[in-house]
Amino acid sequence: MPACHGPVPSELFPEGRPERLIAFAGNPNVGKSTLFNSVTGQDVITAHYAGKTVDVNVGHTVIGEEIANVIDLPGTYGLDDASEVSLTTRRALLDLRPDATIVVLDASNLTHNLALAFEVLDLGLPVVLAANIADVARRAGTEVDAARLAAATGARVIETVAVTGEGISDLMTAALEVAEEPRPLPTPLHRYTIDVETSVAPLIATVKSRGSSALCLEGRPLALQLLEGRTDVIEALEEQGDTGLIRVAAETRVAVEHLSGGRPSFVLHRERHTLAKQAADECISQRKVRRQIPWEKLATAPLTGIPMLIAALASIFLLLFFVGEFLAGLFSSGWAAYVSPHIQALVGAIAGDGLIGSTLLWGLDSGIEAALGIGLPYILTFYFLLAILEDSGYLNAVAFLSDNMMHRLGLHGRAIIPLVAGAGCSVPAVLSTRVLSSDRERFIAATLVSFVPCSARTAVILGAVGHYIGIGPALGVYAVTVVVTITVGAVMARVVPGQTRGLVMEMFAFRRPKVAIVARKAWGQFVEFLVVVIPLVVVGSIVLGGLYESGWLWSLTTPLDPLVVGLLGLPSVAGLTLLFGVLRKEFALQLLATLAIASMGEEARDLTAFMSSTDLFVYALVNTLAVPCISTIAVLGKVLGRRRTALVVAITVGTALGVGAFFARAIPIVTNLLG
Repeated sequence: MPACHGPVPSELFPEGRPERLIAFAGNPNVGKSTLFNSVTGQDVITAHYAGKTVDVNVGHTVIGEEIANVIDLPGTYGLDDASEVSLTTRRALLDLRPDATIVVLDASNLTHNLALAFEVLDLGLPVVLAANIADVARRAGTEVDAARLAAATGARVIETVAVTGEGISDLMTAALEVAEEPRPLPTPLHRYTIDVETSVAPLIATVKSRGSSALCLEGRPLALQLLEGRTDVIEALEEQGDTGLIRVAAETRVAVEHLSGGRPSFVLHRERHTLAKQAADECISQRKVRRQIPWEKLATAPLTGIPMLIAALASIFLLLFFVGEFLAGLFSSGWAAYVSPHIQALVGAIAGDGLIGSTLLWGLDSGIEAALGIGLPYILTFYFLLAILEDSGYLNAVAFLSDNMMHRLGLHGRAIIPLVAGAGCSVPAVLSTRVLSSDRERFIAATLVSFVPCSARTAVILGAVGHYIGIGPALGVYAVTVVVTITVGAVMARVVPGQTRGLVMEMFAFRRPKVAIVARKAWGQFVEFLVVVIPLVVVGSIVLGGLYESGWLWSLTTPLDPLVVGLLGLPSVAGLTLLFGVLRKEFALQLLATLAIASMGEEARDLTAFMSSTDLFVYALVNTLAVPCISTIAVLGKVLGRRRTALVVAITVGTALGVGAFFARAIPIVTNLLG
């Protein structure tokens, strides 16, 4: 373990920095996380890096006879100050000083990957390069000369294929060997242009002669950080009283800017990319291969990409509708036959059949059934489909294709991923907005995700509108939701202060997902969903059950009637279910039937007995647009903070009431005109 490191986040390592630590770093979409999961077997924990909202994953692996801790850093294109993701990655590298840092590269696109490797090497860290997705590169006729790449970078190079496990054992063995090499590390082999090296040489000499160090940096790494004007490094030197070095660094920055005509940070950025291109050109050879269909180009060209996207979204919807409904029916029957009787018997034996027992059954029986009844058929199915889209590389193409449109909403193309994920469940969709580069983008994206009909709200749309009115009106609810989401996004793009960053990304060849990896990823995300949702659903259902069983629930209709009856034109009983839909969105429809039967008799089991087609449409629309479930509100608080979460709630509720009131009046008018 290195003798010097910064503050170790207790969220990641409660007992302090581990004896052996290996970090994974790399650009997004190079298979870094897949490689990390293959190494750890996905036995990982996920936590915020201290002071950040960005997640990192921590796991363990066995290399030979040694156990090593492994950390998966956020995917980033660089270690600059452009985004919280970049800052988190740089901070983790400086604080933790990994014994080995595995920089994951796309073997078929080294030019755009190697700049990050040079930047990590400039921190003086021991590095191993994983030339991943090597199978895709070979199919494209691209051959990587690992020996030449190692000579150009001074780092060990191992070719890997994360999805099949190829090269992983060699990679981790190399990481362990690099970690055991003596410190300090030899001077990196890569060099910048003569002008830059000549300008920075006096600064390096000053650092060495003074024996200066800051944030565990010394020698050339410290000099390069000072040349880039890193604020945290300068502040650390100020605390040490090393003003002389700070002055020399400032003079060096002026000299480099005068010589190169640009800020030193930009100059080094340009130098690293130049080195990356040179190294890639030297170590890559191309052979002729049989021409293949360029699916990634078709997916990103508007003429072909938009129809492909529509087809993909339609396929997801139909699979969720048919497969989800089939699985939901199986689960409901199985729960009623094999699980519910045992829970009822156990609760009855402990709490009796009175108020307490009946209230507990709302949470422990119907509450858990509702969470799993939506989760297993719809959310797990959606996660499986989403994992296929991610691992195939198609979501990357969708981000590129949708970038222009998303800019109109104050976002960039990568924000399409949380919006698509929101169709499964708003909870992980909101969590995934943390990868966006600014608070402004996270706020806008999380708000728009809150409007996306999740699988629970889809169940209400299909159950209330699709079942009683028809599939056409059900699709109409979705159409209105899309228009509302786009409108709110366009307004927020103009109103919320700040500007949208451009999308910098490269395209990758599509690849065939591995079923086992897809299933493991989907299951891991689903378990994370259950951990967040089930406790909130159970507690919320018990609260709701207590209000219902005690009869206090009905007293809430009076204050709600001006909005529900007066503004939306809905039956009074519908207001209670819209209010408590915040506990469990999918339960709104079940609760509506339950309360209607309790107040109007058994004939109210058919919703059309007391609600018109307009009522059902407005009801489903308001339930869809209004504030998401309590689980989503909880994660909104983690991502955005209380103030902005309150704003999201206000925006969604206000929009739902306004749009609902409009259609409650517009539909009868249009119907009369057409009739």
